Formats: sequence, C-alpha cells, structure tokens
Amino acid sequence: MSGTEAAGSAESAARRCWRRRLLGALALPFGGPGGPVRWPAGRRPRLLVVRPDHLGDLLLATPALGLLRAALPEAEITALVGPWARPVLDGRAELDVVHTCAFPGFTREQPASPPAPYLRLLAEAVRLRTRRYDAALILRVDHWWGAALVAYAGIPLRLGYAIPESRPFLTHALPPDQEQHSVLENWRLAVELLRLLGRPVPDGGPPPVCAEATAAGRAVAAAWLAERGIGPATPLLAVQPGAGVALKQWPPERWGAVADALAERLGARVAVTGTEAERSLVEAVIGAMRRPALNAAGAFDWQGLAGLFARCALVLGVDSGALHLAAALGVPSVHLFGPTAPARFAPWGPAVRHRVVRAELPCSPCGNLIAPPCGVRVEPACLHALPAALAIRAALEAVGAAAPAEVGSALGGAPA
Repeated sequence: MSGTEAAGSAESAARRCWRRRLLGALALPFGGPGGPVRWPAGRRPRLLVVRPDHLGDLLLATPALGLLRAALPEAEITALVGPWARPVLDGRAELDVVHTCAFPGFTREQPASPPAPYLRLLAEAVRLRTRRYDAALILRVDHWWGAALVAYAGIPLRLGYAIPESRPFLTHALPPDQEQHSVLENWRLAVELLRLLGRPVPDGGPPPVCAEATAAGRAVAAAWLAERGIGPATPLLAVQPGAGVALKQWPPERWGAVADALAERLGARVAVTGTEAERSLVEAVIGAMRRPALNAAGAFDWQGLAGLFARCALVLGVDSGALHLAAALGVPSVHLFGPTAPARFAPWGPAVRHRVVRAELPCSPCGNLIAPPCGVRVEPACLHALPAALAIRAALEAVGAAAPAEVGSALGGAPA
C-alpha cells in the first residue's frame, strides 16, 4: 500500500473482541442508523472528509474530492488528514479548508498509554464540535477511530463503511469491501452522499488520479539539477527504492542493475530519490551502480519531488506515495509490488504507461506490513523473486521502447 497498511491481521482475536465491546459501549449514545437526510438551508453547508493515511492514500482520494467539489459547489468542504499527508493537498482546488490530526495508528509511533488514543479522540471531537459540520465521510474502510470521532463531534450525517467497530457510530453505511481499489473506496462514499442528498449521480467510474508540478517545485528541481551539471536537454530517470516500510524493499544490487541498463539504453542520467531517513538505502543503490548517479536523499519536499519527477522520462520504485505521485503527473512509471495488493493500490491511470511488476507467489499479497506470515522484515520472498530483467522490460514498455534481446532472454532465469 502507498501508506499505512491495515494492522488488523496483526491483532489477536482477544484484542479485537475487547475493542469491539469497548466501542459498543462508547456508541450507546448514538442510537443506530439515521433518518432522512436534510441539507441545511439559509447557510453554507459544511462537509468534513476524513482520511488518516499517508501521502499516496490521500492522493488516491482526490478523484472523490473532485466529484464532491463539482457536485456540491455550495458546500464548504474540509479535509481532516494527518500532518504527514498535508502536502498532497497544497494548492488543490477540491477543498476549502484542510485541518490536520495526528491520527493514532498512523503516526508510526506507539501510543503513550492504552487510553491515549481514546483521550485524543475526545479532545479532537471537542475541537471539531465547534465547527458545526453538517455531514462527514470516513473514507478509509476500516477507520473506526474516525467514525467514533465524528459521532462524538456531533455531526448529524455520518457516512462510512459498516465494519463492526464503525457501524454503531455511523448514521449511514455501505457494505465494506476490503478488496476494492483505494480510489473506488473513496469514490463510492462520495457517490452515496450525493444519492442521499438527492443530487445527480455520475455515470461511469472515477477518472485517473491527476497532479500537477507547481512552478515553484519545478524551479527547485531545475536549480538542484543545474548545480550538478544536468541541463534541461539531458534525459533523466528516477529510482525511488524506499516506501517508509522496510518490508517493501528490493535488493539494492538489483536496483543498481536496472538503473545501469536503463541509463545505457535511454541515454539518461539517473537520480535516486528518498527521504533523509532513507539515505543509507539510496547510497546502497548508487553504490551498486557502475554508472554515476545523483543522490537525491532528503533533497526535496513533496512539491520539489513533483518538479523532479515531471522532468523525468521514467520513474521506477516500489509501491509508495512517491510512485503514485509520478503516475498522477503522467510520467511513465514502474511499480514493484510484493506484500501489498495491486488490486487495491496499483496506479489509477493508463496501464500502458504505468506498469505493475510482481511475482505470482501464493502468499502474495499478504497485506500485512507489521507481522507478515513469512516472518521476514526486509526483502521478503515476494519481492526477492523479482528478477532485474523483469523490471527492465516493464520500464522499456512503459516508455514505448522494445526490450532488447538480451533482456528478453534473461526473463524467467535467476534473479540478477
């Protein structure tokens, strides 16, 4: 997944049972499903959209946000997101207001104490209550914390997915589908809200996920490249080997082989990107290459990374928010999948330009980034089984080039 994977499979049955009983008690004041939906008259309606995940997950929600903006021009639409994902929404026209919340379970930090997530919920609910929202959408299918939050905030219309933990807090709910693509997960709720309000429901499914590189982001990237002697006429490709989760990593020596082969075939320079925390991984990839590469670890924020990717002929990496950004920019891309499901998190755009590469192992995708059944924490079998040649061929197909004979003959052999 392009952010935080659901941790339910890592929980014990006893813990889930205890939590459901506690949430059932907390939900007693809310009295079950709601009645007829009434949009307020005489003032501007206020809609709250909650999505707690990370960068890629929020980017995949933008088609639904665009639908809400187009269908409800009279509404003030506010997003409540994690501070880690806030940059995705900078400069986007779908929203009027963006607020942040350090959602428990998505901070990648352990809570200070068992009651801490519930105390934060109550404090955040008090803050939301003052804003008098008329409706709330809980976009993530399993986000019971968000469902409880909007209930305690006193929001009269609360729409989400009917998992057992969330259902008592919602006034309206759709049947949960843990297999649907994340874009559809968001889109279905937006469509259901329009139906409840008696508004026209669009024909067809969601459009491609789109993003634009800002002028400032392009300028930052161009200046960074110019400092390293890379002018606007030099072909460029990017490799993003990290995703914030070690379980998604592919061996650096294979990234090195892929980057060398593509740089030679395309006559391009290579930039290896990542956060400052991923510097050692970036350096390992560059160290595995024969050709010189640009070390972009920690060099760019979200807008700068968009500017760099927009300058590239191709972006390759593991399933991550950065790769969803590349696809949203329309840049040809190659996405390596292992423990996460392409059916849920593949790029939402033309498959001919955005290629998914995965090994057909019976255990993949397990969907568990915390305690996978294989017990492996780095470079699991579902990724280790991918040969470098497979990624090379996918990359050449994505940019419209034919795979050379030597790459084709290597397919199906031992990983490089």
